Amino acid sequence: MIIIGEKINGFIPRTLQAIEAKDEAYIREIAKSQSEFGADFLDVCAGTAPEIERETIKWLIDIVQDTVDTPLCLDSSDVSVLLEMMPLAKKPGVINSVSGEEGKCEAIFPVIADTDWKVVALTCDQNGIPTDPEVKFQIAQTLVEKAQAAGIAVDRLFIDPLVTTLATTGDSLLSFNEAVRKIKGAWPEIHITSGLSNISFGMPYRKAINTQFLALAMSAGMDSAIMDPTSADMRATLYATDALLGHDEFCMNYLTAFRAGLIGPAKK
Repeated sequence: MIIIGEKINGFIPRTLQAIEAKDEAYIREIAKSQSEFGADFLDVCAGTAPEIERETIKWLIDIVQDTVDTPLCLDSSDVSVLLEMMPLAKKPGVINSVSGEEGKCEAIFPVIADTDWKVVALTCDQNGIPTDPEVKFQIAQTLVEKAQAAGIAVDRLFIDPLVTTLATTGDSLLSFNEAVRKIKGAWPEIHITSGLSNISFGMPYRKAINTQFLALAMSAGMDSAIMDPTSADMRATLYATDALLGHDEFCMNYLTAFRAGLIGPAKK
């Protein structure tokens, strides 16, 4: 399971508070803790007004890279911001994101083609975010074709089928999982990711929904997640599901995590 740590994101109220206060210590703390709890990449998103987004992301990048060696996931809806921030990264990471919207792939793919950068690709286009799994698949197919035309191997793509909120779409998980199965069936080597907490927006006791979504989506073939690796509940769900799906030979990862105190009852 490829974990993209979600916490350095200005759309999270506590992180935005730290960004606005220029609280460098807090950003260092969440960068370090996410890395220690197994994040493969750290999402870095300003979540600020467009006029200060560039300076904010640069500030975050400098702090994070001065604190940990974990590669970055550069996160912005503005392609020009992503292209400008890429040279600041000490090592290739993940671009978050491109989509089926006209111009995004065309701007990003040629730049990363001959590098080791990976990219999150969203199954949305100029018509918005579809709920139909078949439409999600068709957009994914277009994204794959554009990547291959640019010389980008399919295993560098992290397709995000964009789960909708359960509060407004009762079959959001079912639609997401059907799209996952279709995409993985066509390209077994492709990665599937998701911002886990999106599904529970507007609902009480969100961690119950988020953990079950993680388990059920993993069973459909999701092999990456934008999530909080510091959450004991999320870690336990991830290790247990991996073992139950037969991806953890002799449950060695589960047992190692338990012995290291990464999962299990909190020690008093």
